[in-house]
Amino acid sequence: MREPLSLFILAGEPSGDRIGADLVRRLKARVPLALQGVGGEALIGQGLRSLFPMSELSVMGWSDVLPRLPLLLWRVRQVARAILSSRPDIVVLVDSQVFSKLVARQVRAGGGRMPILLYVAPAVWAWKPERALALPALFDEILSVLPFEPAAMRDLGGPETHYVGHPALEAIPFIPGRPADGPILLLPGSRVGQMRRHLPLMRAVAEGLKQSGADRLAILAPSSLQPRITQAVADWPVVPAVVSGEAGRGRLFAEARMAVAISGTITLELALAGVPMVVTYLGDRGQARRFRRYGVRFAALPNILMQASVVPEILMEAPEPARLAEAAVGLYRDSEAQAAQRSAFAALRRTMETGTPEDPREDPADRVLAHLA
Repeated sequence: MREPLSLFILAGEPSGDRIGADLVRRLKARVPLALQGVGGEALIGQGLRSLFPMSELSVMGWSDVLPRLPLLLWRVRQVARAILSSRPDIVVLVDSQVFSKLVARQVRAGGGRMPILLYVAPAVWAWKPERALALPALFDEILSVLPFEPAAMRDLGGPETHYVGHPALEAIPFIPGRPADGPILLLPGSRVGQMRRHLPLMRAVAEGLKQSGADRLAILAPSSLQPRITQAVADWPVVPAVVSGEAGRGRLFAEARMAVAISGTITLELALAGVPMVVTYLGDRGQARRFRRYGVRFAALPNILMQASVVPEILMEAPEPARLAEAAVGLYRDSEAQAAQRSAFAALRRTMETGTPEDPREDPADRVLAHLA
């Protein structure tokens, strides 16, 4: 293996940015590293000079994607060309599933033969399982953050997949007891479209919680959206603190009494910290049809991993603020329900720390370096 190791890494949203930065830290502890690609605050903090702002890729659902489709396709070509021209030793694409697949396809079509790893498996076990068969032509390996996914990918004919855990297992301590006076976290998403859809719902939650005596609220937001969100919540009945950055994130996860969060990776991070939660999502019609067509039982990652209704899910095709507020107030008032969630989260964390007997947890840096031996 030549030194320094040339790594091209791509992350398209804050959760992937944190995962990518954790991988870079691990690799730096092993080998000299030359870094290029696309990322946000966390990867930039590790020395990455991003080709363009990561926020341009933080879209989800056709209602958000369609207006930006020409730009997104241009960015796919830009990233693929950068990979082909720089010829890195290895490419790691973190989540951002559609964008990552388009990049990998263009790199392969352009003659790129370097190893390409996808970090965070696509949810082929939930819908369109036939998608797994197309993945081996694009990716040499998938690094999974969920312990059941390697077996699922084998069953579906996907690429070699290894369980590597989630960086939150090291970054976020599990706190079994929650302070009664801790803030309630409102987590409306990290993308502009998610914020636009979910902030009005979170306002209804704030109003309901105020009537129940809750007067400490906090919103965790990407730094790029903090000023906009601070302005948007200034006239709420209880004005939440708007917090950004890793230090603030760690403090809120340690102090929070409970959370109301949209479905996504953030729900897994909350569970690993022991934060009781209500999970919601206001999707577009296409997302709702997909859930119905494939009979998706759960949307929240804690429920998927435990295969049980551990946390309440309030999923909507049209805004139902009163329904979400009722669920949030119900959890706020029910200390037994909060304790039951924390107990389930402790068991979940133990499983994620070790993996399964068939697929024990591995170090993601080991998996990257295995392709360069």
